[in-house]
Amino acid sequence: MAKKLVIVESPAKVKPIGKYLGSDYLVTSSKGHIRDLSTKGKYGLGVDIENHFEPNYITIKGKKSVIDSLKKDVKKTDFVYLATDPDREGEAISWHLYDVLGLNENNSDRIVFNEITKNAVIESLKHARKIDQNLVNSQETRRILDRIIGFRLSKLMQSKTSGSSAGRVQSVALKLIVDREREIEAFEKQEYWTITAHFAEMDADLYEYNHKKLEIKDEIACNEILDKLSNAFQIESVDKKEKSKASPMPFITSTLQQVASSKLGMRTKKTMMIAQKLYEGIELADETVGLITYMRTDSTRLSGDFVNETFHHIEAKYGKEYIGVVKKGKKTDNVQDAHEAIRPTSITRDPISVKPYLTDEEYKLYRMIYYRTLASLMSAAKTNNTTVILDNNNYQFKATGQIITFDGYLKVYADYEDTTEKSLPPLDSYQSSVLVSNQIDKEQHFTQPPARYTEAKLVHAMEELGIGRPSTYSKTMETIQARGYANLVDKKFVPTEIGIEVTDKLQEHFSHIINVKYTADMEDDLDKIAEGNQVWYETLEKFYHDFDPALKEAFDKMQKKEPEKVGEDCPNCGNPLVVRKGRYGSFIACSNYPECKYIKSDPKQVVEICDCPNCDGKIVEKKSKKGKVFYGCNNYPTCKTAYWDQPTGEKCPECGNMLTTKKNKIKCSSCDYEK
Repeated sequence: MAKKLVIVESPAKVKPIGKYLGSDYLVTSSKGHIRDLSTKGKYGLGVDIENHFEPNYITIKGKKSVIDSLKKDVKKTDFVYLATDPDREGEAISWHLYDVLGLNENNSDRIVFNEITKNAVIESLKHARKIDQNLVNSQETRRILDRIIGFRLSKLMQSKTSGSSAGRVQSVALKLIVDREREIEAFEKQEYWTITAHFAEMDADLYEYNHKKLEIKDEIACNEILDKLSNAFQIESVDKKEKSKASPMPFITSTLQQVASSKLGMRTKKTMMIAQKLYEGIELADETVGLITYMRTDSTRLSGDFVNETFHHIEAKYGKEYIGVVKKGKKTDNVQDAHEAIRPTSITRDPISVKPYLTDEEYKLYRMIYYRTLASLMSAAKTNNTTVILDNNNYQFKATGQIITFDGYLKVYADYEDTTEKSLPPLDSYQSSVLVSNQIDKEQHFTQPPARYTEAKLVHAMEELGIGRPSTYSKTMETIQARGYANLVDKKFVPTEIGIEVTDKLQEHFSHIINVKYTADMEDDLDKIAEGNQVWYETLEKFYHDFDPALKEAFDKMQKKEPEKVGEDCPNCGNPLVVRKGRYGSFIACSNYPECKYIKSDPKQVVEICDCPNCDGKIVEKKSKKGKVFYGCNNYPTCKTAYWDQPTGEKCPECGNMLTTKKNKIKCSSCDYEK
């Protein structure tokens, strides 16, 4: 009989960790969270506002059997190791397990490991500790904050706007998208022209007149300059400089998502799903092992052992001159530095050696992580940069070129960087100081508005502004789209009318809370709680003191959006018919409700709910032969996808099947997961 029990978060970790620890250990999984806030108490928040926001927790639906099984395992063993994920959320899950399973300090410990490898897991047992209550308090404060804002602001949005939800981070990220759209709409393009001289071996662009910056605003001015130019250009200067191009820092969550988006075309959600699989373990020829370290991190730190191993690898494979230095990342207030950067668990496990065991997407992401980490510890690339200045009747033209003289880290990372070489002729050795142009061209341009946010750019903005944390970026963007607040058009976020309406209404009454600074400051407060430097419930009390009066005022003063008229009158009472929203989509009804309850019956009207998960069709509202409403694919009978409860369009995080909603509860159509 196993003497010790190890409880991990994900079932995927059970097999490899069980092999590492052997028969003296029983390894099992909590399958994620086991408890959440109830919906009891004032406003259904599950917290006692008057009693320092004391939370009331209940077992998540479907998790009772998991808890019962874990309790049996606890009775069969002498000691329990809580080995949930190495972040604040994981710490909170361990704390819930500790409480529900009736553990105590004598029969349990907390262990953490940033990678699923034998050495890391065994080493974690040597550094077992007690649950860090400060980390738990920080995570639970975040959960309570999100519950208060999510429940109460969402109810306001549902009653006063066409929107369905609001959120502490979600609404600020949406505001960034809306603000950018308004910048684009307000942008007035400006005309400008450029002049380029073409030579046999290079091109040069006009950029100065009498060594002062020159702007050409219209074609008349452009033609006046062209009239003054000859085809003979005087070589004014040739400047050559050797420059170093520093290697990149290893990946953190945000930079991984950004580079995966730009270089691999991966959505942030897809990137994190694949990274999770690489972290939890891949079955190779002779072992099951995690290929990368934990993928939710904001630290660029690398372990000393890994650095030494990588330096030896670089010297052996590429030469001593390719060994770089360990760089320290910029320490900013919003970096937790809880664990390492995202890196391969072993530098000797190169991408080609594991390719047969990976899907194409897994291989591409692992390869990018591997070479980014390797590049971060390699020497800088060196380039010769040449700048040539030509003069033509006091108009200065410039040509630039760059030659890589030592590839350094680019030897392994060139595929992921936009580095181009452009050579210029050796003009400093020309016997004549005059060059003759083959042709001089003019070209019209217009200034461009700021670009809409891509997923990568929005992640970058959220990181720079201190909004959210690595674990929240992807989920925030998913929620904005799922609520119909913004769409991805050509991979760029475009706000919908509803998204703009919700943002404007929130700014009208909550601009002091739903803004970048307040949200970033709250993240700092959560960090202080995690460090033991701030009392968690005092943070909530301070927030609620600002939030509650503003919310009550908004319910009282916020104008309710008038429903859209359809241009017809009610046949029963003569009042206008309007479009209303119901649980099952939009419908046409009398504006005089509840006095008149007329609803227009239109057999041709099809209410589209969401995309079908199994084909290119749409899930639409239907009725059974007995008149019961259900939801099925409009490609029936080719596709027989159907649900009794209304689908949300979102996938279950545990099994990947469709989430459905009924009586304001969201649950999986297949497994026991409930949101």
